[in-house]
Amino acid sequence: MRAFGPSALVTPANGVTVARAAFTPVLLLVIGGSGASYPALALWITLAASDGIDGYLARRYGTTRSGAFLDPLADKLLVLGAMVTLAARGAFGWVPVGLITAREVTMSGYRSWVGRRGVSIPARRSAKAKTAVQAVAVGLALAPIATRRTPWLARVVLWVAVALTLGSGVQYLRDGTRAARLRSVIDGTTEVATDAG
Repeated sequence: MRAFGPSALVTPANGVTVARAAFTPVLLLVIGGSGASYPALALWITLAASDGIDGYLARRYGTTRSGAFLDPLADKLLVLGAMVTLAARGAFGWVPVGLITAREVTMSGYRSWVGRRGVSIPARRSAKAKTAVQAVAVGLALAPIATRRTPWLARVVLWVAVALTLGSGVQYLRDGTRAARLRSVIDGTTEVATDAG
């Protein structure tokens, strides 16, 4: 059932995405004020889970161009904001957080750049895996029981997230290069066919 066209702005999926972005500053204030706590953990789980909800709504009622832009933006604000705040409190190291932030910002710019040239890079499973591991790392850093009993665990999982994040970035670059070459070949073939006609 598709209720919304690609150009729609006001959709249930976009509503969930905007709500996630709107509540992100609240989460960051809670983390900044209390660090690991059950309120922060509950809010993190709720906001992180909302990504799956808006994805479901988009598939059910129709994906939109606005959703394709807003959803990853809201995700990055949430995840990177939480990581930076945790790093500021000393729960995470600045090096892994910096590597993840650099990758996310770079790849967002790259996908936007190739997108303006008509090249689409589909999401890979590795990208979904890195997002899930990033969420687990933040969740562990916010869970009081984990920080008390295994304070090292969140940092280890964060480094796993770094490896997956950088690895998926390399895959995206390769996919983008292949897609751009294929697009050039297709465009060249079209031009030759047009000239011949």
